Amino acid sequence: MSTEQQRYFAYMLRLWQVSSDGEPIWRASLESPHSGERHGFANPELLFAFLGEKTGDLAQHEEQAKDISKD
Repeated sequence: MSTEQQRYFAYMLRLWQVSSDGEPIWRASLESPHSGERHGFANPELLFAFLGEKTGDLAQHEEQAKDISKD
């Protein structure tokens, strides 16, 4: 995968609310239109953590590439 491809992520986001012991809880899923891969999340915080990992990993790889090119 080229560097340019790694800088782009596309997902279809689904959000819905369920009830647990009378309390509303948000659920979420992301689906890649390219691969069909689906990720489910029990709450929005887990969704945000997943996205943070995706974009954080990308930033880390870019920093590593910069360090290598300086050598």
